[in-house]
Amino acid sequence: MLDWYDTHKRSMPWRETDDPYRIWVSEIMLQQTRVDTVRDYYHRFLEAFPTVEALADADRDTVLKHWEGLGFYARARHLHTAAQHVVDEHDGTVPSTMDAIKDLKGVGPYTAAAVLSIAYRKPHAVLDGNVTRVLSRVFAVDEDATTSAAEGHLRDLANELLDPDRPGDFNQAMMELGALVCTPRTPHCDRCPLNAVCRAHDAGTEEDYPITPESEPVPHEDIAVGLVFDDNDRLLIQRRPDEGLLGGLWEFPGGKQEGDESMEAACRREVREELGVGMTDVEPFYTLSHAYSHFKITLHAFRGRLADGPPEAREDQPFRWVTVDELDDYAFPRANRRLIEELVRRQTEPSLFD
Repeated sequence: MLDWYDTHKRSMPWRETDDPYRIWVSEIMLQQTRVDTVRDYYHRFLEAFPTVEALADADRDTVLKHWEGLGFYARARHLHTAAQHVVDEHDGTVPSTMDAIKDLKGVGPYTAAAVLSIAYRKPHAVLDGNVTRVLSRVFAVDEDATTSAAEGHLRDLANELLDPDRPGDFNQAMMELGALVCTPRTPHCDRCPLNAVCRAHDAGTEEDYPITPESEPVPHEDIAVGLVFDDNDRLLIQRRPDEGLLGGLWEFPGGKQEGDESMEAACRREVREELGVGMTDVEPFYTLSHAYSHFKITLHAFRGRLADGPPEAREDQPFRWVTVDELDDYAFPRANRRLIEELVRRQTEPSLFD
């Protein structure tokens, strides 16, 4: 595995540093996100926050703005909180023991093992989706890989195989093999350094592993949002609660359609419920579809004027009036960002507002 890795590993910026902070940032970013997507974000994020102290000192909105578009925003919030903990409790040094690093917000078994093995060369095996797939095929593990029992079995195998002299490289070799060769569909077994010992390959059943339950249908929801303008052509935006989906990001007020109400009615109701104001001169503005990790939405945006007021902020959900040009200063979910792009486009073509 190490010989194969030394020859075939991809060049990545986080593989060119021994700084535990930078390695930690990369591991958080790489969770459920493609390598090619992470590269640019990694560089920009570290330009803004080159040290753990810089990240700890930043305000939450600034951190989220630099994370905007990367998704899974709880990662950014937890990384920010954990950086403050590292500064306050560990003098700015990322912990080098399993117990201490797992105390950090957002650091689970995988991230802890990855940072400790790569940055500190500690003998902790990682178990992510790629490693699970490789081990399940090599050993033909006939267990549901999503169960805790199977996870424990696979973790034991990973630790038994781990090279104690180069644990970080071995972990990365296993993940790299899963990403480049032992892929979920049509694996490249002819290029695999483990094909001679892989039980699934020997039986021709590679794609039967890992064993997982059948996927449930992806839910779909219709969402109505209001683009509420005041008399000065400023837009009303509000910040989502810190916890939960897209926590801490700014958005246009809105929510799910209820029952058989029309989308316009849903928009008016949601704006009233969330900010205590009504809308007048309401008209359809834009409709778009967007997919999250576990569900899909169709977003129906309506444009209108503030009918009464002033708005009232909910606890942990402040609001602001901003111009279209100022929207770029705030971190928005990707679907809202697409609405902003349409707003900007129509702003440059005033006739489209008629």
